[in-house]
Amino acid sequence: MGLVCVVTEAACHLGFVQRGWLKSCSPLLAETCRAWARKISSDQEKDLLKVKLEQLECHFTWGPQKENIDLDDMKQRLEDSIQTNEKYQPRYYNQLAFVNCLQGNCEAAIQNLKEAENFLRENHEDKFNKRIIITFGNYAWIYYHMGQLTEAQSYLDKLETICKQFPDASRYTAMIPAVNGEKGWSLLKSAAQYYEEAKGCFQKALEEDPDNVEWNDGYAIVLSRLETFSGTPEKCESTQSMKQFRRVLELDPDHGEAMVLLALKLQEFNQIEEALELVEKALQKSPDLPHVLRYAAKFYRLKGDVEKAVELLKKGLEMTPHSTILHHQIGLCYRKQVLSLIKKPCRKRPGDPAFQQRAELIELCKDHFKKAFEPRPLTFIRAQLDYARICSLNEEYENVEETYNNLLKSKDIPPRNKQEICLDVGLFELREKKSESNAITHFLEGMKVDSNSTEGKKCCERLKSIVERQLSRNPKNSKAHGVLGLMHQLDGKKREAVESFEKAFKLDPDNEEYLSALCELRLSISVNNDFPN
Repeated sequence: MGLVCVVTEAACHLGFVQRGWLKSCSPLLAETCRAWARKISSDQEKDLLKVKLEQLECHFTWGPQKENIDLDDMKQRLEDSIQTNEKYQPRYYNQLAFVNCLQGNCEAAIQNLKEAENFLRENHEDKFNKRIIITFGNYAWIYYHMGQLTEAQSYLDKLETICKQFPDASRYTAMIPAVNGEKGWSLLKSAAQYYEEAKGCFQKALEEDPDNVEWNDGYAIVLSRLETFSGTPEKCESTQSMKQFRRVLELDPDHGEAMVLLALKLQEFNQIEEALELVEKALQKSPDLPHVLRYAAKFYRLKGDVEKAVELLKKGLEMTPHSTILHHQIGLCYRKQVLSLIKKPCRKRPGDPAFQQRAELIELCKDHFKKAFEPRPLTFIRAQLDYARICSLNEEYENVEETYNNLLKSKDIPPRNKQEICLDVGLFELREKKSESNAITHFLEGMKVDSNSTEGKKCCERLKSIVERQLSRNPKNSKAHGVLGLMHQLDGKKREAVESFEKAFKLDPDNEEYLSALCELRLSISVNNDFPN
């Protein structure tokens, strides 16, 4: 049978099929050859089709893929959004179709796209061709994955017809505001590593359509998230995102989500009066939007009104009972109450009501944090760290160490989450286990990820504090000088790094790490001519 396959393959490639060679073959060999020829033809057709599909602008060609997103969590959030927010259903259905396809539910994905298409036909008939480009692209990709190549090609044909209406369009796609804006939202809703790209997409959309509320809103949100990562400059009274949220409210004065997000920014700068007015107005305008309830609850929690915050979050949970984010926020509220009780002197007397209240709140805290991260063990890192913190507060150190060890062993954790883990583990080692050496190791790991981020700066501050304390106790502590050298090196301060490593090497001349670091720094200085030798 092996020989038959070899002969058949050769026959197909040499063209014997066309020259009547099959007529003289046995029926089995002839049919095998025809089947092989059909397979080669089908594979070639599929490969050519894929080349065309890769030219499209849709969810299947944008950044996020299966390995970068928590599909189950995204699916749940999208289903919640479809249930509670009718306005942007085509966006949610398109993203849901992408998720369903990645999970192998292609029939459900096609149904999602039909829902998106029907909504656009009924509600955006005048702009249908502009808004349907992404949906048709997703149709083509899903049918391709289903092996229905004729159907996939039919949607490419539809796109080709539509794209002829736009002067700067390519054959199958047009980078118009509707496409750039939806791409921005898709990247924004996926993972933090795509935020910068999302920002660029919204900027492009706004260049041609500056008064579009959707794109202005997306741009404001991505600016706000990027500011959170980088940290707000000191003495800053207004950030880019604040100005952008105000722009959204100029275009749509009833935009509840923009109101509460702006209020949270104002709260950072202690502009409480305006912030409170915005939150109250948002709750009047959008009392049934879970996003508005969640952000308003965060405002009240930070303000100190924990009971109001919990009330809003539980209302949101009634509408979206599987929301891991709402469970996490409720846990944060209970933790705030726990921390307020700790200050009371009677907290350690079992018979005291405050002691019992504290114990109950800690259990509520743990329960909601677990409900937040158990469905998302690989992605909701913050909830796991908060769970570890409350266990540490309750002196449940076995649970704490188990949580931290699992996180430290996890692979493919995003850089910002890795920094959060290093910072929290370092603080636990320092405060609870009284191990400065272990704390230094974790703080350094955190600083190596990005010394300029909020978490990186906190790691740096902790390291500096430990090193200064060690050197005050013993100025000849070579390890402390070495750590200081590494900190300066990570911070780009080469002169200071050399000075610190020289002190460390002088005190410990057999240390190869110090010698290697000095050689590397001096070579770098010499090559780049950063300062005279």
